[in-house]
Amino acid sequence: MMKLPITSMTPEERLYAYSQSSKIERQTGCIGYLRGDFGAGKEFYTSWFDHQKEYKDEEFKAEFDEVVNTLREKDGLLCSRDSMSRFCYQHPEAEFEGNYCTEYGFRVQTPQHTYMLRCNPNYGDYDFYLYAYVARFLEHHMEKAKQGIRFITPGYKELFRISDGDHIRIFTGGGGTRDRTCRFIDETHFETSGGYSSALYHICEFAERLEQSHGSVIPLRSSLPEHCYIYLPTTREIGIVKKGESGYYRSDLTPVYGEDGKQFVEELNQKGGITKAQEAAMLAGSMFGWQTPAADPRNYDEQGQPIKRKNKDRGEAR
Repeated sequence: MMKLPITSMTPEERLYAYSQSSKIERQTGCIGYLRGDFGAGKEFYTSWFDHQKEYKDEEFKAEFDEVVNTLREKDGLLCSRDSMSRFCYQHPEAEFEGNYCTEYGFRVQTPQHTYMLRCNPNYGDYDFYLYAYVARFLEHHMEKAKQGIRFITPGYKELFRISDGDHIRIFTGGGGTRDRTCRFIDETHFETSGGYSSALYHICEFAERLEQSHGSVIPLRSSLPEHCYIYLPTTREIGIVKKGESGYYRSDLTPVYGEDGKQFVEELNQKGGITKAQEAAMLAGSMFGWQTPAADPRNYDEQGQPIKRKNKDRGEAR
């Protein structure tokens, strides 16, 4: 059997362990995927679904069979549900929250193809999905997507960027809101999903539509928590800031007499897995707007202090 390098998926790679729009599937060279179930535990029921059949040549089919058979070897990742569960639990870094349950993601690489394997060890649902890609197309698309999705004014002034697969909140002219997931297509196009159907936009077209409808948009960065605590020293109150919302909510929590309120809030946030950088970004977003650079935790150090950017020399100025 062939020797297969298996690595835990990065957060960016997890986007490709699901079916995409036809446009993204074409750009990434998604050949198709295998859906499998272990039945009572050791059976092996599978179904194959085509996406880009032009890449499903005899060479690919021979390699795909060898990849699956290698994964099916004794005690291999796809040998049985128990074997898969054991492999997943040995790699906690591969765990992520899927659409409906906790899943595990692994990347399997060959010279010509990339396989994204999404595993669900729980009985009662399909146990795995194995997506096959033409490696060079997928790598090219993922490299381009690193630049993020731009949101601009109709005059092409950049408002903010979000990572591929991140979220936005649209405020309509009528006072409503719509949350959407965004996917990178190229430097000037992106897709949204989360409504009744997906939509493809040119970044300028999206800006013009917002302006015409008197709407606005903010990022809902997945790098931020849904909420965090803040301390109000003038009133010694503990407030709650919610992602995407201005201002704060009062909480019922209060530090005991003599206790440092700021330290009390930091401990509350730490218990929730919230870093000081995230806390600082959440506070800035609630005060100055979620589209501002201050609302991005990447702009703070581990102590929650703003990172000083080096001034660009004239040769780099734009």
